[in-house]
Amino acid sequence: MWTLHGIYFINDKIQLNGLSREESFHLQEQALLPFIGDKKIQIVTLNQHQLNPHYTILHALLHDLKKQRVSLDCLVYYCPCVLEDFTRSYPARWLILKSYFHHLLPVQPSGQEKAAGF
Repeated sequence: MWTLHGIYFINDKIQLNGLSREESFHLQEQALLPFIGDKKIQIVTLNQHQLNPHYTILHALLHDLKKQRVSLDCLVYYCPCVLEDFTRSYPARWLILKSYFHHLLPVQPSGQEKAAGF
């Protein structure tokens, strides 16, 4: 079995299911980290100055991907709703960003992931 290399995104600006932003952040983190561990995804650090292993700003992720000129196996995120504002506001940037990944892996709240192309 090979190792997948990826990035994970946590939206720290969204409120999910009526939770506070902080609770929503922890909800996403609690779903993503076990998934990443179970699938043995090696998280890649693109920017040596990153404070966290995850991204919270998709513009920053796109900038780092362009700068590193790297293609990765997967982008892991909680569910499509955490990307919705970015994908709706910046459709061209979203197309460019997702072109850097072979697979988009949303981790559904129930723990059952739906993977686009995976």
